[in-house]
Amino acid sequence: MNSMSKCHDNHDNCKKEKDLCPTIIKCSQAGSVTVPAATVLGTSFPLTALTVNTECLKNPCVKLEFTSNLVAAVAFTGTINFQVFKVCRNQSTPIPVGPAYTFNLVALLSSQTFSFFVCDCGDFCCDDCCTYTVSATITSAVTVGTLSINNATLGAIATCGSSSCC
Repeated sequence: MNSMSKCHDNHDNCKKEKDLCPTIIKCSQAGSVTVPAATVLGTSFPLTALTVNTECLKNPCVKLEFTSNLVAAVAFTGTINFQVFKVCRNQSTPIPVGPAYTFNLVALLSSQTFSFFVCDCGDFCCDDCCTYTVSATITSAVTVGTLSINNATLGAIATCGSSSCC
């Protein structure tokens, strides 16, 4: 057996294992919001949302990637927490996914990118369909200047935590 046929045989085995558990890749629509000057502490702004149906995945694990562009036409000062939440079937209260990511802006002028990722593994049923949302919450007492959060997008890659489907 030459090295090419061995490679081909291994490829077939990998393909069979891969077919047992699909991988889901989804991206949200880009969202944007403008945080006005003097926004009060605790004000939240929804940025983007994405629904992922994991009914074909056993013990699903979802990697969520958020990215945005922060733009200030005049200097902006303030602190903002970015947080992913999920709501699955038969839930009424959003559940936080991972930690809040704090962005402390001191005299931001022009633009800057902001991104992070979190993983949501566990606490799923085989028939879950979950909507993930990202919110920006003002965590400083007073903001100065306006800030636009542009091109806020959420991407998801979901696959099985084990090799068999429901």
